[in-house]
Amino acid sequence: MPLLGRTANGLFWMQRYIERAENTARLMDAGLRLSLTNLSSEAEEWNSILVTTGVLDDYKAQHTEFDAATITEFMLRDPANPSSILNSMAIARTNGRMVRTALTRETWEAINESWMLLRDKLSRPVDDLPALLELVKQRCALIRGSFYGTMLRNEIFDFCNLGTFLERADNTARIMDVKYWVLLPQHSSVGSSLDNYQWGSILRSVSALRSYAWEYDAEFKAVDIMDFLILNRRMPRSLAYCYRLIEESLGYLSRVHDGEVEAHATARRIAQRLEEASVTDIIDGGLHEFLEAFIVDNNRLSDEIARAYRFHS
Repeated sequence: MPLLGRTANGLFWMQRYIERAENTARLMDAGLRLSLTNLSSEAEEWNSILVTTGVLDDYKAQHTEFDAATITEFMLRDPANPSSILNSMAIARTNGRMVRTALTRETWEAINESWMLLRDKLSRPVDDLPALLELVKQRCALIRGSFYGTMLRNEIFDFCNLGTFLERADNTARIMDVKYWVLLPQHSSVGSSLDNYQWGSILRSVSALRSYAWEYDAEFKAVDIMDFLILNRRMPRSLAYCYRLIEESLGYLSRVHDGEVEAHATARRIAQRLEEASVTDIIDGGLHEFLEAFIVDNNRLSDEIARAYRFHS
């Protein structure tokens, strides 16, 4: 018997917010590292985090200063930021509690314990930001390991997977888009030491420094990094990889729910576009235009999944 829509909704958004908390921690870690070099403007690095996570307007509604301390506080635990690490973990935990009977004991305990630990850490002044960000990444990895190690591969697993990989694809696309449209507005910077260092910071933010070196030369080349993060089907945070997993999970759901819905065709079109594209095609057509269209399509797919499987019924 197929899952109730509200259960599918809880699973989907539980995983999206766990992924969002980890992505925010990774972005902050990369921004912190880059802001400490003499190759970049500290203000630009921290501002780019607000833009990438889509909370710039929320920040402006509360603050007029764009200093590192205020932005850090906003991204860690400000109640006005729906995507702060604390809020993301709280929403993930609330959704997990709502669908607790659909989760293994190990998965629920990993989520609940992680929330309690991070809530405690973030209730006090933060005196070691790198250590805190590392803790967030470790706890999200623990949740993911418990989930993948203990959950039955059924539709519960598939709705969770859809949440994870839609959120991950959105994050990767936004990181790359902001790279050229916030951090480096001047064309003269492309190919400079600053440009290469910032591409390296993007690889670090998606945990891809070593895997990039395995696939390409160790030197940071913009064209290779674009190929890696958009089209490489073995890179677990690339757009192509995410859509391979999204298509797979939707395929399993079509069998459980006796047929395909609009979301299947949308996912298939996006995946085919990623499979047929070359990095040269993307550059020639405009990286920003490609990523902007992808983000819109990715959001449309999320809405179509919610409608088809009655998330709000």
